[in-house]
Amino acid sequence: MKQKILEVQALYKEYGKKENITKALNGLSCSVMEGEFLGIMGSSGSGKTTLLNCIATMISPTKGKILLKGEDISGFKGGKLAEYRGNEIGYLFQDFELLDNLTGRENIMLPMAIHGETGEPESLEQLAGYLEIAEVLDKFPAQMSGGQKQRVAAARALILKPALILADEPTVALDSKNAKSLMDKLAGLNENQNTTIMMVTHDGNAASYCSRILFIQDGIIFHELRRNPEEESQQDFYKRIIAVMAQLGGGSANVY
Repeated sequence: MKQKILEVQALYKEYGKKENITKALNGLSCSVMEGEFLGIMGSSGSGKTTLLNCIATMISPTKGKILLKGEDISGFKGGKLAEYRGNEIGYLFQDFELLDNLTGRENIMLPMAIHGETGEPESLEQLAGYLEIAEVLDKFPAQMSGGQKQRVAAARALILKPALILADEPTVALDSKNAKSLMDKLAGLNENQNTTIMMVTHDGNAASYCSRILFIQDGIIFHELRRNPEEESQQDFYKRIIAVMAQLGGGSANVY
């Protein structure tokens, strides 16, 4: 039986003071199950990236709890926090965030260096082969295409085999061909290796790869969709996603 990897309990994130308070998150609660591919969607300013950044400990919530495998991450300090950031979560950024002066190989292995891991793991070659980036391992980011950069970034997020991959708009900087390639690879990791992924996206095509989608509006969960892969094709799931997106903001073009 699958277990909850992550549980968010009544999470608030407020900015400003008194009458000028803005609630980016307004008591949001959700959970992520082991092996799940969870999508987070919502209009601009709905709180979806704020939620991801709270889970990643990039920002601190105003109140509420985030539990990883039953432990409240707000209590993580020092080495425990570093271990959480390095070994429990991997972060895939929308604009790659590769270091220009490092090769693809060095960018991928950076988390190992930061967290005191030594040597070059076999998983590097396996990841490079699977993500089709073996030919750019010794190239610098300026020598790579956008699709190659994002797949290198994906390998970096995966190299320490974290419990949870957080992906923030991973296809936004890619053309449709490279976006499809990346999503195929992420879906394959989820299906074949039970990799747990939580992805923020405004792209209905990318979202159609997910097994479940949470729609956020005004800092709370507005709607939820689940796909039944035995009865529903990816294309049919996409149509349901678009229908909900239209309700959120007058059409999919207004959902970011």
